[in-house]
Amino acid sequence: MQTTQHCAETRRAATEPHQFPSLDLVNRPTVPTEQAAYYLNRRPQTMRGWASAETFPDGLRPVRINGRLAWPVSGIRSALGVQ
Repeated sequence: MQTTQHCAETRRAATEPHQFPSLDLVNRPTVPTEQAAYYLNRRPQTMRGWASAETFPDGLRPVRINGRLAWPVSGIRSALGVQ
């Protein structure tokens, strides 16, 4: 039986959250689920559940593009109360 050796960098990459730019610096109309979850302090799976059950906050309706969810930046800002 072989054991797999993981380097410290691999372990760190699996446990550290992604770092996304500040919401003020985002100039795209939509962001992917992981980035939206980061800004809203939620898990990506929560965002997917909102989209599936259509229980997202007002103004935050996601757009489906080729089977993937894209979350409007304006909706994220309104959900956070930031303009």
